[in-house]
Amino acid sequence: MSGYGMKKTNIEDAVGMTLCHDVTAMYPGFKGPLFKRGHVIEEKDISAFLDIGKKSVYTGDIPKDMLHEEDCAVRLAQMAAVSGAHYEGPSEGKVVLVSDIDGMLKVNTGLLRSINSIGDITVTTLPDHYRVRKGMKIASMRIVPLFTKKEVIDRAEELCKGSKLIDILPYKSRKAGIIITGSEVYNGRIEERFEKVITGKLDAYPGIIAGVRICDDDTDMIVGSARKLLDLGADFLIFTGGMSVDPDDLTPGAIKRLGAEIVSYGLPAQPGNMTLVAYLNDTVIAGVPGAAISRPVTMFDVLLPQIYAGIKFTKTDLINLAEGGLCQMCEDCHYPNCTFGRY
Repeated sequence: MSGYGMKKTNIEDAVGMTLCHDVTAMYPGFKGPLFKRGHVIEEKDISAFLDIGKKSVYTGDIPKDMLHEEDCAVRLAQMAAVSGAHYEGPSEGKVVLVSDIDGMLKVNTGLLRSINSIGDITVTTLPDHYRVRKGMKIASMRIVPLFTKKEVIDRAEELCKGSKLIDILPYKSRKAGIIITGSEVYNGRIEERFEKVITGKLDAYPGIIAGVRICDDDTDMIVGSARKLLDLGADFLIFTGGMSVDPDDLTPGAIKRLGAEIVSYGLPAQPGNMTLVAYLNDTVIAGVPGAAISRPVTMFDVLLPQIYAGIKFTKTDLINLAEGGLCQMCEDCHYPNCTFGRY
């Protein structure tokens, strides 16, 4: 710590002196500050310091051009205020950002890299596009040393001017319409299983189901059912069945005939390769392949938080799903706490 305007003092010689930093202790079931910055060391404290291996501490005054780790953490939090979340701390030199709402996390990854490239500063977050729940820890900020120069934090604050480092996009209420296609289902030859799967996934988001329609392999019936759901106010149409490349699979053609602009039919991701994303004015359209029945999580689950957060996909967005788009098919599914959908 030479040159920082403080001195390293043997603990036996530090009685009556003021600590310049927190001293952390770790015991079974406990990790936290044993002594806080500003504590005046007493004779009775010496044994406690030695018990945790602290033979020396830093005492003295902090130079005017330096900042303590907790003061840095406070300023880092202030430069990255987030609506719908709050910071806790500082404690042990860091602040933690906790979500107050359900929503989708947005991280300015380029800005995050720039801040962490300054030196001394560490800002860490959950992945961009992560599905956030109320009460979830989503970011942490601190500096690595106990003290750093004020100019380090000044640089980080300057980078954040006019830019948002972290944001939580709250979910918007949607009215979903579900169109299930397939002659085998329509004629009752097999049990219909899509409705329960799709509605179960939508239960995690705000809104209602405008209606569910089961259609034969008939383009006119599929298009007509979709239009009736639109008339009922549906702003999110979900088509299931008929999404493969078989010649009698009509769903993509029906979606196109509806007048929708197909952004992508097929995604570089598995399961859910044959997922379709389209828009009809402000209505979001998703074509969900059969993998949604056989697998607990597909690309449809990855897209849902962004759909309900109001993000409109571009072709590039969907191509970028390739990195992190391969599910590991774990025996016990841990999504979203896994690599799937991370991009």
